Amino acid sequence: MIVALVVALVCLAAAVLALVAASVRVLREYERGVVFRLGRVTSQRGPGLILLVPVVDRMVRVSLRTVTLTIPAQEIITRDNVPARVTAVAYYRIIDPTRSVVEIENVLAATSQIAQTTLRSVLGKAELDALLSERERLNEHLQQIIDDQTEPWGVKVTTVEIKDVEIPERMQHAMARQAEAERGRRAKIINAEGEFQAAARLNDAADVISRNPVTIQLRYLQTLNEVSSNQSSTIVLPLPDLFKPLAAAVGGYAAADGSERARLDEALAAARVALDAPPSDPQRLDAPTQLTPAPQPAAS
Repeated sequence: MIVALVVALVCLAAAVLALVAASVRVLREYERGVVFRLGRVTSQRGPGLILLVPVVDRMVRVSLRTVTLTIPAQEIITRDNVPARVTAVAYYRIIDPTRSVVEIENVLAATSQIAQTTLRSVLGKAELDALLSERERLNEHLQQIIDDQTEPWGVKVTTVEIKDVEIPERMQHAMARQAEAERGRRAKIINAEGEFQAAARLNDAADVISRNPVTIQLRYLQTLNEVSSNQSSTIVLPLPDLFKPLAAAVGGYAAADGSERARLDEALAAARVALDAPPSDPQRLDAPTQLTPAPQPAAS
């Protein structure tokens, strides 16, 4: 009899401990509990120590942390009929634990399916160039659409990012050739712009030099001075340009009238006499030579 009583007490104590264990729950800071009492939802609980009515209450734990959802690779065809394989990632969190339990059976699976279908729908309307260069705009568009569709479930989609876009190898080669041709076009345009600016500057320099032809001679001398500093340089003298002023002088002499020619001949004769005279002769080159002034034309 005593043994049976002891066994009954032990069973009763075990049952009480089991009921106490079933009625006590501890929720972490990032967890919330949705309690169903006889099938009806009560107010959400947590965090901390939660007491439940045994057998009557049933609690579902819900995590409020941000979830990283990897969207599987999707085969799409862009608006300009280019096949591509796109992978993306989405970040979401639950902001209403009650609706996430009552309104949807599996939040993770439902959000993943919505993200996949939205990814194919949105990227299928974009061209390949936009898909490669306007990812920020497409990411914002995807995030807005997915968030609007998951909002009734108490889910907030914070970010959607396109991770990678894979295109066929033939298309990659075509894009590489296009980029090379574009860079060649830019190089030619830049070269043409440089030639145009250089030609404009040379035109300005020619206008300045044309006012006084002596400036080109000074430029020749300056260039020769710069080149002569290097012993291995080969100096090329532009003889026609150097002799052009002398030719102009000869032409001026041929075009002069009789009195002017006589004056020039007299000056040349005096120069020859001075060169041929001995050093002691007063008509030497260092002696002053008197030239007959040219007669002035009579006033009409």
